[in-house]
Amino acid sequence: MNELVQRLSQGKHSVEASLRPKKTSTALKESIDRGYVHIKFTQTKGGTDLGVRLDTQASNWSEADFTQSTGKVHLVGNLTLNYVKVRCIADIDLETLEGKGYLEPIVG
Repeated sequence: MNELVQRLSQGKHSVEASLRPKKTSTALKESIDRGYVHIKFTQTKGGTDLGVRLDTQASNWSEADFTQSTGKVHLVGNLTLNYVKVRCIADIDLETLEGKGYLEPIVG
């Protein structure tokens, strides 16, 4: 298995919602509505920015108030990182747009 995928699959890591042009909870909501978010693992060399196609059945943002920037979102989605299919799981606090996340390799 790829070293980066292996490292991000062990334990929980610091992540942030990677948003442009402005890092706001409203911009995150727009990304969620499109079904595609960018999650950045901040503790890798230069950061690892991943584009994640959301699994709306596994994700949860029912406790989030995007207009007040309060609550948390649980984001889950699949992608390929360095030729390895993985599932990205991240919990993001709307006040800071930061949280914890990890990868799960998809076997098969």
